[in-house]
Amino acid sequence: MAVVLKKIAIFGVGLIGGSFARALRHSGSTARFVGVGRTVDALVRAQALGIIDEIAVSVEDAMRDADLVLIAAPVAQTGAILRAVAPHLQPGTVVTDAGSTKSDVVAAARAALGDKIGQFIPGHPIAGREQNGPEAAIADLYVGKKVVLTALPENSADDIARVASAWQACGAVIHRLDAAEHDRVFAAVSHLPHLLSYALVDDIAQKPHAGLLFQYAASGFRDFTRIAGSSPEMWRDISLANQPALLGELDAYLDKLQDLRQMLANRDGAALEAIYANAQRARHSWIASIEAAEQQHKQGGD
Repeated sequence: MAVVLKKIAIFGVGLIGGSFARALRHSGSTARFVGVGRTVDALVRAQALGIIDEIAVSVEDAMRDADLVLIAAPVAQTGAILRAVAPHLQPGTVVTDAGSTKSDVVAAARAALGDKIGQFIPGHPIAGREQNGPEAAIADLYVGKKVVLTALPENSADDIARVASAWQACGAVIHRLDAAEHDRVFAAVSHLPHLLSYALVDDIAQKPHAGLLFQYAASGFRDFTRIAGSSPEMWRDISLANQPALLGELDAYLDKLQDLRQMLANRDGAALEAIYANAQRARHSWIASIEAAEQQHKQGGD
């Protein structure tokens, strides 16, 4: 049974936090949404767009009688937000986050919340767009997407259910990992690809004939570099927050590139083709699994 939420406080009313509010409204939620942010301008825009009902005059005001608090700010800000929240965290309030790294967030939460740590449920919605700000928020951002909860031993089943229910109302599918496993997984399949995409576009942009190169860049380059259009601030924070796991994945990738370079230098077509063929099979299999999961999700929603 869905949990009825009367007041939801959102720290960060851009793409992630704004889409969370829009999705819950679309699901029929009658909760009152209160926004908190670094700039008044973003909050005013979010209110004008109908994302939030009101702008909190203070953290205390935002936290008062809140059923659920979502921290949807860059991960580097999570610790400061949690420290601001801690004195005003009432017994009935559950706090969650949407950060792309989890071990650092859990450490920050333990330091900030102390014996209130059981009220914090770490989370990560696996969804996004290249656009930022309240204007980028859409109601269907999370439909069919995974949300990973890295619940803590101190969390109660009811509090976990409250957070899971909210994300499910947004159309998301709940998954569970522990924080360390989460960070290892996403270093490989999310954080490294972003680093590589940014690096390639920056490399091209720094060349003296960059204009000519961009003139002839087509769909392959566009698809490979799409994620380089994401927020530099957010991905700076994610890269630094998950530095150990990301360095490990980057080193492994550099080894793979060295192998490919040697194959190319040796004109070893058979070895190159074997790498390409294995990658093609793996990608086809991955896409097929995504399509099967989407079809199952659609059938389950009918």
